[in-house]
Amino acid sequence: MPETMKSPGRHAGTLLAILLGVLPAIGFAQGRLADYRHAEQFLSGNLSSHIQFADIEPHWFHQDNRFWYLGQGPAGKRFIQVDVARDTQAAAFDHARLAAALSRASGKTYRADALPFDAIEFVDGGNGLRFDIDDVHWECRLDDYACTPEPREPQPVSLSPDGRHAAFVRDHNLYVRDTATGKVVQLTGDGEPENDYATPWPWLELMVEQGVTDGADATQAPAVFWSPDSTRLVTYRMNTRDAGHLESQQFVPKDQLRPRTYRYIYPLPGEPLPTARLVVFQLGPTVRRVEVDTPPLEVQSWGWGELGFSWSADGRRVLYRYLGRGAKYIELREIDAASGQQRVLHREDAVGDYMVDPFSMQWRLVDGGRQFVWTSERSGWNQLYLYDAASGRQLRRLTEGDWVVREIVFVDDAQRQVYFLAAGVQAGEDPYQTRLYRVPLDGGEMQLLTPEPANHQAFMSPDGKYFVDNYSRVDLPGGSVLRRASDGRILRELERTDTHWLDAQGWTPPLPFKGKAADGKTDLYGLIVRPTHFDPARRYPVVEYIYTGPHNFFVPKTLARTMDLQATAELGFVVVMVDGRGTAKRSRDFHAFSYHNLGNVFEDHVAMLRQMAARHPWMDLDRVGIYGYSHGGYGSTHAFLQYPDFYKVCVSTSGDHDARLDKAGWNELFQGYPVGKDYVEQANQQLVDRLKGHLLLIHGDIDGNVHPAETMRLVDALMSANKPFDMLLVPNMAHGDSGPHARYITQRRWNYLVRHLLDVEPPRDFRIHEASPRQD
Repeated sequence: MPETMKSPGRHAGTLLAILLGVLPAIGFAQGRLADYRHAEQFLSGNLSSHIQFADIEPHWFHQDNRFWYLGQGPAGKRFIQVDVARDTQAAAFDHARLAAALSRASGKTYRADALPFDAIEFVDGGNGLRFDIDDVHWECRLDDYACTPEPREPQPVSLSPDGRHAAFVRDHNLYVRDTATGKVVQLTGDGEPENDYATPWPWLELMVEQGVTDGADATQAPAVFWSPDSTRLVTYRMNTRDAGHLESQQFVPKDQLRPRTYRYIYPLPGEPLPTARLVVFQLGPTVRRVEVDTPPLEVQSWGWGELGFSWSADGRRVLYRYLGRGAKYIELREIDAASGQQRVLHREDAVGDYMVDPFSMQWRLVDGGRQFVWTSERSGWNQLYLYDAASGRQLRRLTEGDWVVREIVFVDDAQRQVYFLAAGVQAGEDPYQTRLYRVPLDGGEMQLLTPEPANHQAFMSPDGKYFVDNYSRVDLPGGSVLRRASDGRILRELERTDTHWLDAQGWTPPLPFKGKAADGKTDLYGLIVRPTHFDPARRYPVVEYIYTGPHNFFVPKTLARTMDLQATAELGFVVVMVDGRGTAKRSRDFHAFSYHNLGNVFEDHVAMLRQMAARHPWMDLDRVGIYGYSHGGYGSTHAFLQYPDFYKVCVSTSGDHDARLDKAGWNELFQGYPVGKDYVEQANQQLVDRLKGHLLLIHGDIDGNVHPAETMRLVDALMSANKPFDMLLVPNMAHGDSGPHARYITQRRWNYLVRHLLDVEPPRDFRIHEASPRQD
């Protein structure tokens, strides 16, 4: 046969071989319209229609051992009431009758399984309900289900414990109204703009919501703290005149064509802070004002919650925690309410050139205020100590070991016990997983109350006899149970996570991962999330979701918290997270790695991803992307620029790219005070010359947490370096992917990763649909 007659057969064979090699790849291609539609099912607003996670928050009645909780899943929204004494669990009310009554009274249509509120208050001895819908207070009787809107207070108030007094602010001054007689008493008369009483810093988002352009005009609940007997209150007068301010411009206000400019308090690192003077008021026939004998206090953050005012049981003393600037010390201070005299009960100083971590340290009053429990990292690990309040003398150390007390849950004065969550106690267990323990205040062995190897969250009853325990792992669905506090015995299963829908999708549980830091010695922990219908014979691009904020750790330890990662994985990625050195809730030395060093913690992430890929060859490290929000926006960009041959794609949202432009309290705490050269050395604009891959920057115009100026400073440096990048400046977006365009931003992030890691053009006709929890 002539050669020319053989050629078609040879070519056909070659073509067939090529097709056989290509077809599997075509068959397994992802980033398609079907993958996008599948991914959106894992977004939080849609997931509740498929699965209910056993992760409840009980709201205990103070009169007896009953509580209610909200459940939301495929059956809709359910308010459940549990009576421990009667051993019952049932609907807290007739949802159908309430929906019908509320529809009649409001003129709107409401469904029994989608009531338009998430919180309730039982009133009239449990015979009625109170709740809010938008800006309207409602009260419904439970005998005939008659619902009526309640008149709103003319301004936000703070009610005394006995309900007899309502404190409020008017024209920068503090007033108290007798709720029975309506009589109003003016407590102060010298308040003025930027030097007013009981007024926290307003968030920009609050100002936008209220339509006020100057923070001084924002309406807020008064910052007053009542004594247990309702006869006294402590508050402050805050001077913000010398504090730094920022301005933000809302480009597309809802009610006008012109952009709107807002001015609000926002001190930068090293700048003057607002100062506050404490004052106590004694109520009665004659109001008595008592100035607290302390210099003006520097206020390092919004509001006043970091002080944590607590009154002694007799109402004679009030205690608070004060954090020195730069977190070089924390003091527990006591005020004599009658005289205003103040003394320091305990002072915790930083070790060396480090800081005292206020996010780890907690305290609780004991025995009516005669003693207090305090946590400290002085041993290198956060542990419990007991002190005498009269003398400030340490009585004893309550816990000891190379593990971490994470939360003081409850102090039982009657039984002289303290209940706390701790992590790392059990050998061989993930050192971030918490379990509930109890230890005697008078000394003795601690007792484990939650034996299941999982992450536990505990909510104690007011009398300390029972607690609700939510437990789960990323690879264990878990449940919510009611336990007896004396021995941890389970009395009732309240909810259990059902994964049938997930299993039907071909879901495989996330893989916890343990590896080594870049030093080759320190144990690190991460997480690997695979797409449904995962095929281990394939190789998947890797996407890292990163957050290295040193105030906490961030790799999920419960199944519910992995679902946002699962949504991204559905597009055809393996999604990973890592907690590297410098994050919190481990030892003090582990945490200190990031101090003055926020920009040099990413080597651990690269090291861990390489270890993951060595163990799991289906991870393709030639195609690695990274994304994050807030400090994760900083971290994703910094890692991307610092390791340009490793990370090929980055999506950075609301990034705090330059610590000099970010809030004073947070950055002085972790980057140090006074402001040093490392602030600018570790700013992201210092690395723009290293850019190689694809970078998308996203920021909102009304972000009051991280000002868009931080992203614009990085943009300026990128342009000056003649570097290509992409950017979205989003109208009406606050911090993170929030606001009316939240779904659009998520979709743009998906598209960017799909286009540049999968080399697939995203579907043009797709638009994310995510149901709102309150949407019918």
